[in-house]
This record gives sequence, structure tokens and C-alpha cells, in this order.
Amino acid sequence: MKKINLKSILTKTFKKKKVKKQVKKKVKKTLNQKKPKIKKVIVKKSKIKKVKSLKAKNTNHQKEIKNDNLKISKINEQKPEIKKIKVQGSEKREYKIKDYVVYPKHGVGQITEFKKINIGGIDVETYILKFEKDKANGMVPVNKQSNLRPLATINQVNKCISILKSKPKIKRSMWSRRAQEYEAKISSGKIYELAEVVRDLNKGDDIMIDQSYSERQLFEKAYDRLLTEFQIVIGASLEDTQKKIDKALKRNLNKDVQATTSVPEKIEPNPEIIQEAE
Repeated sequence: MKKINLKSILTKTFKKKKVKKQVKKKVKKTLNQKKPKIKKVIVKKSKIKKVKSLKAKNTNHQKEIKNDNLKISKINEQKPEIKKIKVQGSEKREYKIKDYVVYPKHGVGQITEFKKINIGGIDVETYILKFEKDKANGMVPVNKQSNLRPLATINQVNKCISILKSKPKIKRSMWSRRAQEYEAKISSGKIYELAEVVRDLNKGDDIMIDQSYSERQLFEKAYDRLLTEFQIVIGASLEDTQKKIDKALKRNLNKDVQATTSVPEKIEPNPEIIQEAE
């Protein structure tokens, strides 16, 4: 049996206690270490008041600008007062019933009656026109009768025939531009300009010359309007007036013309239509 040494045992126990005490002290030191102090920024009350007052001023200024903008928009939104005219301005009628007149966009028409029409609460006096060729009716207000023109006189018809006999004046510009010019002349309703269009677009009996569809369409439109006006002014039949125009244009020369249906070169006025010469 070994001998137990009490001294060694006691020394070992006391050493363990000392180690424990040292560990506890170290832990306490770490816990007791001073934390870094946080400096508090102190703002004076006067500065806070100044910032608040500036913010309040900015908000008030913005509100004033908005109010001014609203006022301006309201002023602009105010609609002008519309004065309602219940009766059309009185104007003398220049034409009578059964008179023939020329409406630039549709050609020759006859006044069949006068009518009062209510348009938007306004009583409007109108001419009722009948276009026999188009088989349509049209209305023209009396206060717009300046758009109408009376039929041509005999002197004007004779001048148109001399225009048809003259040489055509064809520009070298693009066809699209020339077509616009011809269309403007036709829609103007002026008889001399109609005669110029017919003369410039006439190809006669020359079959070799090609003619586009739009060119033929413009020619026929101007030719038909000129023909209807000539027929009413001369008071002759449709065939006779057509022969007179074709002779001036040198068209349809191969067709036999009978002496009984021939028309003299000098045109005499129609006794049924009496108009003042310009």
C-alpha cells in the first residue's frame, strides 16, 4: 500500500480555488470596462423655431401659387357669350322661280321653289335647285346667292367658241399639278375657264394620242357643263349644240352632217331666256 501524502492533496485543492478566483476577477474587469460616451447634440430652440417658420412660409407660398394658377385657369375657362340669332338677315332675292343659274360645284340648275328651313333654331330662306343631268336637288341659302351666277349671254358664248378654235396652251409641268389647275377652273364656274379646259384637253380625232383616264374624266366633265349651258342659252337641240362645239374643236369630222340639222356659225339668242349682257 502506498502512503497518502496530505500536503500534496491540500496544495492541489488550494491551487484550483485560486485559479477560479482569478478567472472571476478577469470576467468582472471585462464587464466593468467603461462604455464609450455618446455625445448628445443640443439644438437650440431658437434654431428649431426658425426652421419651422421657413417651412411654413414655403408651404404658404406654394398654396398661393396654386390658387393663382386656379384663378387663371378659371378665367381662361370662361366661355364667351353666344348670341343666338333667331331670324336670318334679310336679303333681296336676285333670282326668280324657273330661272336657270350656274352653281360652280354642280353646273347648271333650275330654281324650282323658295323654302324656309329651320336650322338650329334659325329660319333660313333657301333656293331649291334641280339638276336634271345629275337627277338631284340642291339648296342654296339666299344670303349665299353670291355663289350662284346667271347663265352666259350670247356674246359670251360666241367668245367661248373662239377660245375653242384657238390653239391649246399646254404647260410642261407635271400632270398632277396641271390636273389640280384644271379642276380649280372647272369648279370656279366661270364659262371662259371651262372653255379653256375643254380646248387644252381636247385630242380631236387623233386616235394615236394616248389619253389617261383622269384626263378623259376632266375633259368630259368640262365638256358636259359647257354643252348644257350652251344648249339653254342658244335654245337649240342637244345634237345641234354638240355639233357646233365639235366643229370648233375639230372633233368627229368623219361623221356625215345633214344640212337640216346644221347650226349657223353665228349663234342667235334664245327668245325664252332674256338676260343682260355683261
